[in-house]
Amino acid sequence: MADDWRNGGFGLYVHWPFCEAKCPYCDFNSHVARNIDQKQWLEAYLSELRRSASETPDRVLNTIFFGGGTPSLMAPETVAAVIDEARALWRPANDMEITLEANPGSVEAGRFAAYRDAGVNRISMGVQALNDEDLRRLGRIHTVAEALTAFDIARNCFDRVSFDLIYARQHQTLDAWRAELTEALSMAVDHLSLYQLTIEDGTAFGDRYAIGKLRGLPEDDSAADMYLATQEICEAHGLPAYEVSNHARPGAESQHNLIYWRYGDYVGIGPGAHGRLTLNGLKYATETCLSPAQWLNAVSNGSGESERTELTMQDQASEYLMMCLRLSEGLDIDRFEALAGKPLPQDKVDSLTDIGMVRLVDRRLTATKDGRAVLNAVIRELVG
Repeated sequence: MADDWRNGGFGLYVHWPFCEAKCPYCDFNSHVARNIDQKQWLEAYLSELRRSASETPDRVLNTIFFGGGTPSLMAPETVAAVIDEARALWRPANDMEITLEANPGSVEAGRFAAYRDAGVNRISMGVQALNDEDLRRLGRIHTVAEALTAFDIARNCFDRVSFDLIYARQHQTLDAWRAELTEALSMAVDHLSLYQLTIEDGTAFGDRYAIGKLRGLPEDDSAADMYLATQEICEAHGLPAYEVSNHARPGAESQHNLIYWRYGDYVGIGPGAHGRLTLNGLKYATETCLSPAQWLNAVSNGSGESERTELTMQDQASEYLMMCLRLSEGLDIDRFEALAGKPLPQDKVDSLTDIGMVRLVDRRLTATKDGRAVLNAVIRELVG
C-alpha cells in the first residue's frame, strides 16, 4: 500500500496563524498580533519547505493552500516567495491549484491583484453572513457592503472565487436562511462552503453557551431543516454538494480539499498545521506546536514538526472511510479492503442500506441525502 496516497494526490498546506481579531465561534489556531516580522516568518516557511521536500522528492505537487488565521494579512511578497520555493522543490502539476483564504475587508481586497501576480489562482473568502447584525454577532469586522465589494474585486482578479457562509445562527429562521442563500447564489459564484454554526469548547461562544448566555440558537430540528433546504436550493442553482458542507458547479470543486477527503498525502507547515505523509511505505500523521513563538523556535532548531505518529493499516482504513464518506462520490470498497485487510462489516452495511442511510453500487459506498444529514452516526456505525 506504499502508493495508496496517489489515489488522493499530494498537496501543501501553509498555516498563517494571525488575525486582526478573534471570532467568538472560531476554534482554529489563530492569534491576534500587531507586530509581525514577515521576513522571519518567510525564512521559517522556506526552511520547513526544504525539510519537507527532502523527505518527499520527485513528487508532483497538485495544490497549495494558504489557511489560517487570516492569510490575506500576509505580505504578497511572502506568499510569492513560498509559492516560488514550492515550485522549485517539487514538480508542479500543470493545473496546480493555489488557494488563499481571505477576509473581505478593504485592506485584504486591496491586495488581491498582488496575490494573483504572486501565483495565487483561487480565493476563498470568509464572508459568513449577508446581514450586518449577524456579522456583528459573529464578531466579524467587515460589513456586508465591504464583503460585496471585495467579492467583485476578487472576481475581477481570479477565475475561481469561493466564499463561506454560516447558518443556524442566533435568531435565524428557515425563511431568512433560504433568502440569504438564494442571494448568495445570485452572485455568479461557482463554489460555496456552507457550515452549520457549531459551539466549540474553548471559544467565546462556548463559554457563553455554558453559562446560558448564548441565546436564540435554532433547535436541532430547525437546524436540520436548514441543512436540507441548503441541499435543495444549491442543487436547484447548479451547485450540488460534492462534500457535506461544500457545493460547486462541476469542475469548480476545491482540489486541495479533495486531497484531504480522498485521503492523499499533504505537507502541513506553520503553527498547528497537520499533515499526512507516506514515507518508505509507511503513513504518518504529523503535527506542529500551536504557539507561533514556539514554532518559530522549533524551526530554528531544525524542525517545526512536534509529533509524528505512524498510522497502522487499520488507522488508515478508518481515516479513509471517515473522509471519503463525506464526498458525494463516496468510498471505494476495494481500496478500503486493501487498507483494512478485511471487508466492511456486511451486516452493518445491510442495515444502513435498509433504513436508507447508504447505497452500495458498483463497489462504491455512498451516503444518501438522509445519511449525510446524520453522517457522524453513519460513520460511527461502520467504524465501530
